[in-house]
Amino acid sequence: MVLKEACIENTTGLAEVIAAGANRIELCDNLAEGGTSVSYGVAKYVVQFCSDKRVAVMAMVRPRKGDFIYSPEEIGIMRDDILAYKKLGVSGVVFGCITKAGKLDKLAINELMQATSGIDVTFHMAFDELLEQEKLIAIDWLAKIGVRRILTHGGQGELSPEETFLTWREYVDYASDRIIILPGGGIKSHNQEWIIKETRVSEIHGTNLFGES
Repeated sequence: MVLKEACIENTTGLAEVIAAGANRIELCDNLAEGGTSVSYGVAKYVVQFCSDKRVAVMAMVRPRKGDFIYSPEEIGIMRDDILAYKKLGVSGVVFGCITKAGKLDKLAINELMQATSGIDVTFHMAFDELLEQEKLIAIDWLAKIGVRRILTHGGQGELSPEETFLTWREYVDYASDRIIILPGGGIKSHNQEWIIKETRVSEIHGTNLFGES
């Protein structure tokens, strides 16, 4: 069975996507900006609601819109958000840090990983901003340090799944059983079964997995 992660903004559509069959929630705010961290109160409500439904919650940790190049002060904020979300009982957190040179920001990632003991970590679509030659190297390193999965569009944001599915398949084959490749971007009710078949993924991610289109 393929796990279906529904991305929601704040609490919008929470009950509906769970009723439709979502196995996991990625909790964000400001989806128009690619998703940012939600408030403590929102996270508390969603974790409690999902706990009753036996649905996992992955909380986005992103203090602002824009790029994924963070200052030490921002990394400190992200660490504190992780610790707060952990106390609320999230299943995991979602973050990504890169450098101006298009490589993983290993110092920042390691600092944040120290706060994630006992919960899952997804490295989000900051992965797609890495230099092309850095991506397989990043898969190796993220798997080594204990990141559970990588959420990736498989290419530039405007590309459709029909244009990126071969990249997803490449990542899945390369990652093997070391780390989960979580495809996201353009995955909807009408194409998800085709994507699952063509990429051989074990999980999928989307904001409209259960809609009519």
